[in-house]
Amino acid sequence: MSRSTGREARLSPSSRDPVGLYGKVGRGNVLTTRRREGDVQGDMRLVVFDFDGLILDTEAPVYDVWQAIYAEHGHTLDFARWAECIGTADTFDPCDHLETLLGRPVEAAPLLQLHRARTDVLIAAQPVLPGVREYVDEARRLGVRLGVASSSSRAWVEGHLTRLGLRGHFDVVRCADDVARVKPDPALYLSVLEATGVAAHQAVALEDSPNGVRAAKRAGLACIAVPNPLTARLDLAEADLRLGSLADVPLADLLARLGAR
Repeated sequence: MSRSTGREARLSPSSRDPVGLYGKVGRGNVLTTRRREGDVQGDMRLVVFDFDGLILDTEAPVYDVWQAIYAEHGHTLDFARWAECIGTADTFDPCDHLETLLGRPVEAAPLLQLHRARTDVLIAAQPVLPGVREYVDEARRLGVRLGVASSSSRAWVEGHLTRLGLRGHFDVVRCADDVARVKPDPALYLSVLEATGVAAHQAVALEDSPNGVRAAKRAGLACIAVPNPLTARLDLAEADLRLGSLADVPLADLLARLGAR
């Protein structure tokens, strides 16, 4: 369990489109061209997924439960403070922060246990996010390798991937256990590249947070921002493209266009 956020226990749609997929991005838009599956071979060879908030929406349950706990103590958890730790190591300690607001000590262990119990119930009810299974299946048809790069622990990520029936589809999974520094440091992405032997210019990252986008870009990957309802409030302008959902664009079309940059 992480003492700080408990995760381990744990722009409105934009028309920014530098890779030329759409006149506008977002649900309901159609690509101007279709590519044959063979067109992506030899160009983009690897897709690297973030986990929290990209494959499974764990971010909203974790934050919502802390909000409820704060409310039970007569306070609110400001989103701007919380946003600092989304996609990275636990840089914000909600128990310490609540102590400061209350002006008295709080027992952290019971609060973290309560948070874990409530969060587990909410996360267990979350489906895999739209388009994820389709991207995984399509990648296999295209011969594109798959990886995961997550700032969370291996137990957290592997446990959920296994529960969801997805673990066997990913060639490489790199987590906080595997590197000295997590996102926004590029180490996680560099580790995936090293393990697969794929060059950065032949890989694309799928991310939902500014810290994740920054890590991918620092590692030299193209990066597609796919925010969830929580991270949609954040600035994702560093990404090469922002989508409302992976279901908006077939993987073959996305990779073909990125490979033609």
